[in-house]
Amino acid sequence: MAMTPRHSVSVAAVIVDDTGKVLVTQRRDTGQWQPPGGVLELDEPIEDGLRREVREETGLLVEPIRLTGVYKHVRRGIVALVFRARVVDGTPRPTEEVAVIDWWTPETVAVRMPDTFARRILDALRDHAAPPAVRAHDGTRWLGPDR
Repeated sequence: MAMTPRHSVSVAAVIVDDTGKVLVTQRRDTGQWQPPGGVLELDEPIEDGLRREVREETGLLVEPIRLTGVYKHVRRGIVALVFRARVVDGTPRPTEEVAVIDWWTPETVAVRMPDTFARRILDALRDHAAPPAVRAHDGTRWLGPDR
């Protein structure tokens, strides 16, 4: 029997400070800037996985506030769940996975971050009443009517 391809599920947190800046991380393995997050463990509840990934990557304990978007990387079969989150405890610091942590304005996010990650942050900054964004991309460009 042939193996059926499976999806991987990841989570990411968009954390905003009192001045409107967003916490961003630069990964050690790829050098890419993105919000903190990672792949869920098979037996892990979604919000627990978000807390674990953010803690591992930044040292921060966070609390999810709301789901802001669902994104699918169609070539790699990754579904990403992105949440607004608030810091409960800790001070951000580099870790084994993250080389640099910084706070960027939304304008800096739009210019310096790959669009597939920037869009996730910018969607999370939309009006709280807006429904979660649902988008798909092929790794470099957005697919579908809402590009």
